[in-house]
Formats: sequence, C-alpha cells, structure tokens
Amino acid sequence: MTTAEEHKSNGIRKDLAIYVCLLALAGLQFVIAYQNIDASQMFKRMLAVACVEAGLGALFFMHLWTEKRGFLLFVAIFTIAVLLGMQYGWTDSTRMVVGAPFSK
Repeated sequence: MTTAEEHKSNGIRKDLAIYVCLLALAGLQFVIAYQNIDASQMFKRMLAVACVEAGLGALFFMHLWTEKRGFLLFVAIFTIAVLLGMQYGWTDSTRMVVGAPFSK
C-alpha cells in the first residue's frame, strides 16, 4: 500500500468511527427521552448530549480539528457570542407578546 492509500484508509476509518459515535449519542438521546425524569433533568441531559454531538460534527466533519488553534478558538468564541446574542433578542419578542413590563 502506498502512503496516499494508507492516509485515505485511515481517514475513512476515523470518519467511520466518528459516525458510529454520533449514532451512539443519538441512541443515548433516545434512551434519555424515555426515562421517567422531570423536564428540567431531561433538558439538561439532552442539551449536554446535543452539544457533544455538535462539537464532534464540527470538529471532524467540518475539519476544524486540523485547523490552527487560533482559528478553532475564534470559531468557538464566535459561535458562543451568536448564541448569547440570540438569547438577548428573545426577551424582546416576549415583550411583544405580553406587553412592556412595569408600564402600568
């Protein structure tokens, strides 16, 4: 086997291993969904598993794992900033539904 064929074979094995991990995490979410726990516990567990799944997908299938650490840090900080910005905007949409608080 040449080095190019070995590299391609190792890449496919790694992608397949990550894919199997994602399938296992999806199965874990199915198990969590059918547990007899309260909603806040289920939300925390599902969110944790979803974050791990998203991280694996971004790191390996978007090839962020092979990028420089600075770029990886930038993507992580930017993603967190966008999510926090969305959180800030949702409170305004609630005001539109219920009205401005303390306006009476």
